[in-house]
Amino acid sequence: MKTNIVKILSFVLIPCSLFLNGCKDYLTEIEPGTTLLEDFYTSTAAAVQNVTGCYTPLMWEYNNTYLSEWFIGDIASDDALKGGGSTTDMSDAYDIENWRTTDQNTLLLNFYRAQYQGIGRCNLALEYIEKMEIGIDEDFTPEMKNRLLGEIHYLRAYYYFRLVRVFAGVPMPLKVLRSSDEWGMPRASVDEVYGQILKDLEFANANLWLKSKYAEADMGRATKGAAQAMLMKVNLYMASSYWQKYNLSKTAAECYKDAKAWGDSIITSGEYDLCPNYEDNFTVAGENGIESVFEIQYAEVAWGDYGEGFGFTAGSFTQILMRCRNSEIGGGWGFDHPTKNLYDEFEAGDPRRDVAILIPSTDIVATYQMQSDENYLGNTWVNNKYGMYRDPEDVGGGYGKWSLHASRGPLNNKQIRYADVLLMYAEACIGAGDAGTAKTYIDQVRARVGLAGVAAADEATLRHERRCELAMEGHRWFDLVRWQGVDGNGLKEHMDAYKAQESEEVRHHIQEFVKGKHEIFPIPQEERQLNPTAVDQNPGY
Repeated sequence: MKTNIVKILSFVLIPCSLFLNGCKDYLTEIEPGTTLLEDFYTSTAAAVQNVTGCYTPLMWEYNNTYLSEWFIGDIASDDALKGGGSTTDMSDAYDIENWRTTDQNTLLLNFYRAQYQGIGRCNLALEYIEKMEIGIDEDFTPEMKNRLLGEIHYLRAYYYFRLVRVFAGVPMPLKVLRSSDEWGMPRASVDEVYGQILKDLEFANANLWLKSKYAEADMGRATKGAAQAMLMKVNLYMASSYWQKYNLSKTAAECYKDAKAWGDSIITSGEYDLCPNYEDNFTVAGENGIESVFEIQYAEVAWGDYGEGFGFTAGSFTQILMRCRNSEIGGGWGFDHPTKNLYDEFEAGDPRRDVAILIPSTDIVATYQMQSDENYLGNTWVNNKYGMYRDPEDVGGGYGKWSLHASRGPLNNKQIRYADVLLMYAEACIGAGDAGTAKTYIDQVRARVGLAGVAAADEATLRHERRCELAMEGHRWFDLVRWQGVDGNGLKEHMDAYKAQESEEVRHHIQEFVKGKHEIFPIPQEERQLNPTAVDQNPGY
C-alpha cells in the first residue's frame, strides 16, 4: 500500500449519461450527466478504492495547526517537552504540555474532527459495500467482500479508540448522517464506546486475512493480527483502574483474561517476529517488515503546500516537525524534545537510548552551534527515531538527506510493533497472575538489544521496559493514565514528582496537575456548539 495511497477519496465521480427512455415526465427524470452514489459501487476496484479512502484520515497531521497524536502521547507526559522555536511556537501544544488546555485548543479540535472524518468514511463504505452483490465481477468473492468489511470495522474501531482515550465518552454515529436532525446526538458513555470498539474489532478479526496472505502492494492494510493486537490493547485499557471507574460492563479480571487470550492468538500465528536490529524499525527500508503489525502509511512525494489542510499530500509532517532545527544537520522545526527524565530511565548499555535520543556531542555543538539552534527552555536534545530518520542514501550518520518535499517525509508511523505486542502480552499475563510467562516475553524484548533478563516480572519491571522500548513513539501519556502513574504513585503524584526534578526554567511554565481533570482533555467548544445535544463537558473544563 506504500505506493498505492489514495490522498483523498472525495466521491467526485466521472459523470455518466443516464437516459430513462420510458419516462414521459421530464420533471421526475434524473438530470442527464448526474451520477448517483450507488453507481460508484459496481466493481471490486471501486470497493477497494473506497476502503483505501477510509485509511486516509489516519495520515492527517495538519489543518489550521499540526495535530499529530504524539503531541498528546509524548508531550503531555514525562518523556518530552514541546520544543520548537520558542514557548509561543504552537501555543496549543504548549498548553497541552503545561496543563493549560481549554476547550478552545485548536490542536484538539482538529484531532477530534479528523477522527470523525474517518468514522464518516467508514460508515459510508459499510452501508454501500454491504449491499454489493457477490460476483459483481470475478474478484468480488465472499472472501474479498468480508475482508473489505473487516478493514472498515477495524478502522472505525481505531478512530473511536483514538477519541475515547483522549476525550472519554463521545457522540457515536454508526451510520451515515444525512440530515441535521441526525447530527444532534448525546455523548455515548465510555462503556458504550469501548463496547462498540470491541464489537468492531471482533468482526474484523473474524473476517480479515493474515498478513502473509496480502500482496506486497497491499502491505499496510489491516490484518487479522492487527485486529488481535488491538483487542489485546483495548482490553488492557479497560482493565486499568482509571477506565474501570467509568462503570465498565467488563471487570478488570475479565479484561486481563481476554487480553491474554488475544495475545496467545497473535503470538502463535507465527506471522510476526522482532527484527534483529532495533534501529531498523525506524528506517524507510524497514517499513511493513516482520515486526510491523500496523503502520500509518506515507509516501515520498514532491507535491503539496505548507498552508493546506487535511490530506493535501501523502507525505508525513512528523519528520520535519521532530527534526533538529539546525540547517546544517537537520533543517527541521525541533519539536518533541526528549527529557532528562526519560534519558535517566535507560539502563547503562541500553542501545535503545541513543536510537531514541540525540544529544549533540561537543564537536557537533561547536561546529553547528546547536546549543542555540535547539534550545527549548534549556533542553537541546532531539527525538532521534523520527526526526533523524535513517535511509540507505543518507550521508553523515542520518543527517544529510531530507526528502523530495521541503516539509514532508516518507517514513511510516509505527502504530503497533511486535515488541509492543509482546509487552502487552506480558502485562496481560501479570494481570492474570502468570508472572512466569510474563518474564519470558519481557526477556525476549530485552534480548533483542543485548540486555540480560529481568530478575522477576512485576508491574514496575514491565512499565520500565515499555517506556524504554517505545520511547518517543507517542505511547507514554496514555500508558501513564491507565496505569495512574508508576511504582504505586497516583498519576498526580507521578507528574508532580516529574515537575519537581525538572529545571527551574521548565517548572516556571507548568501549572498544577488537577486530579480528576487532566487525565483527559476537553471536548472542543466548537463541536459542542455544532451538536447542542452533547451539552456536557468533561469535569473541570
